[in-house]
Amino acid sequence: MSSSVKPWLSSRRTASGFDVTVSGSRDSHAHAWVADVRAALDSRVPVRTAVDGTRRAAVAVILRAGTDGAPEVFFIKRAEYAGDPWSGQVAFPGGRHEPADATLADTAKRETLEETGIDLVRDGSMLGVLDDLNPVINRLPAIVVTPFVVLLNHTVPLTLSSEVALAFWVPLDALSHGGSWRETQVLARGVNFNARAFDHEGHIIWGMTERMVGQLVSLLQKS
Repeated sequence: MSSSVKPWLSSRRTASGFDVTVSGSRDSHAHAWVADVRAALDSRVPVRTAVDGTRRAAVAVILRAGTDGAPEVFFIKRAEYAGDPWSGQVAFPGGRHEPADATLADTAKRETLEETGIDLVRDGSMLGVLDDLNPVINRLPAIVVTPFVVLLNHTVPLTLSSEVALAFWVPLDALSHGGSWRETQVLARGVNFNARAFDHEGHIIWGMTERMVGQLVSLLQKS
């Protein structure tokens, strides 16, 4: 990641460089950066991975306007469970595709509602899709994950399930600075190794979640 997200063209910016111009509404749609994110995602065809019997999953990369109007990204930290390969990790809400899900987008919405209480059908707007990803660590299950970028239209209360230990928002600008990311020792399925990671108040963002953040930031920098 380079040092900063490309500044949005605007007559008024926050210290982060994001356009927070509003059109008389407190709704997230009123912020000009929303159109820029949508355009960046629409500017290319997402890479889709052939499944060949591999399980599919989907996550929701949720954005909202923070108190200063600049974009923030939503993360959860999964609860500690024995035998869960992603136990205790920071992630985006989501999970495996189930037969009742008509589409992978429906999977992301259902899992988000179950895990956090956020109803993206009612309170969200789809902005676009990132490239498919799969784990690069052999010890993790074979699965293909599709990340959907969604705007949370307004503030909603959280109702975390037992699968989620906590949830938090991080300014997108903070995630965009290359200096914020460093090689960190992480633990996965009993094995310690070094990985590129972002430390938010002691919560380590790494792995596929880090790669999804990298995709989004890279697209915004190129737009």
